[in-house]
Amino acid sequence: MDDSLQNNRESRSREYHHAIELGKLLHDHNGGDVVVMDMAPLDYWTDYFVIATVTSSTHMTGLERRVKDYIRENDLEILYPSRRPTVKRGQDSTETHPDEWHLIDLGEIIIHLMTDKSRSFYELERLWSAAPLIYQGNAHSSKSS
Repeated sequence: MDDSLQNNRESRSREYHHAIELGKLLHDHNGGDVVVMDMAPLDYWTDYFVIATVTSSTHMTGLERRVKDYIRENDLEILYPSRRPTVKRGQDSTETHPDEWHLIDLGEIIIHLMTDKSRSFYELERLWSAAPLIYQGNAHSSKSS
């Protein structure tokens, strides 16, 4: 087997593991409607989306801290720190409110922490509906085993 193909498979396996673990982490800390989407079959610029709904700015900050702790503990790297999607919303506003959507870009894994309002507006799961769901946690339920 070609070494580059083997390395690609091993890398993809590690990314898969981290994406699932991040989804579980968000679910375990009351992230709502957590999903992990496999973007690779779409030949997209990233391999996985991890999406969770937050209930408040405090909840957003707490989940972001937990994610960053996981990243640090697993020797992962954030490619673009403090990245917030900028989108035109209405005539008077040129970007989303900073507490509505936080994006953590790990390259192969993109984590989206969104308020219910932002998640409903942007509908990422619908936009990328061809991407298989590989993990799905229930909304704000208790920890699963």
